[in-house]
Amino acid sequence: MDAAKKDIISKLQKDILLWQGFAPPPAGQVKGIGLGPLEGAFPNGVFPTGSIHEMLCPTPEQTAATGGLIGGLLSTLMKHGGACIWISTSRKLFPPALKAFGAAPDSIIFIDVQRDRDVLWVMEEALKCGGLAAVVAEVREISFAQSRRLQLAVEDSKVTGFLLRNDLKKLSSTVCVARWQVSPLPSGAEPGLPGVSFPRWQVDLLRVRNGNPGSWQLEWCAGRFVPIVEQEEEQRIYIQIA
Repeated sequence: MDAAKKDIISKLQKDILLWQGFAPPPAGQVKGIGLGPLEGAFPNGVFPTGSIHEMLCPTPEQTAATGGLIGGLLSTLMKHGGACIWISTSRKLFPPALKAFGAAPDSIIFIDVQRDRDVLWVMEEALKCGGLAAVVAEVREISFAQSRRLQLAVEDSKVTGFLLRNDLKKLSSTVCVARWQVSPLPSGAEPGLPGVSFPRWQVDLLRVRNGNPGSWQLEWCAGRFVPIVEQEEEQRIYIQIA
């Protein structure tokens, strides 16, 4: 392929990403949500806000781990103001626990409804409110058409949505920007300190629109996400110095 055709294809790819909301950060400005190397899986290396993210939570342990990870994400999404709405039919989340991940539970509005279809209706209406920072909804299943309605809502409001799906028997295709699966990992021992250490996750990006799926291990330490490999390297250096 000659250089002219390569340039045309490259420009088309950049234009398509811009149309889909994947704008690169301005020169000299870092735009991210603090997920470290994981963000490189997304187009332009930027976590896509103003989109719907699908989180697979088939077990109670994965649901709890996903809630913790989302808590860390909300701490960034909400730091410039804006509340979050969390919708479910059988909420298991303990709101004060979100403080451990930097998210203020008093800025999160919890809505408990009776039916899954009510969850999706409330989520769609909430996603139309541009003053919100994020909307989280726990559902068993969702159709392609329903996910399309949610995506159309965020394209105008630029609110970030998270769908926590706990029934994988009816796992259907969606228009969500990414499909995640988060699992808990044993915490690592801190040098010189007894007891349980910082929470850790195995984060798998199973599908990323125009991106690169992969797996990462993260730890929540000092108010931020840290790759476990880097954290263990710091511990080895600490032990050698001590």
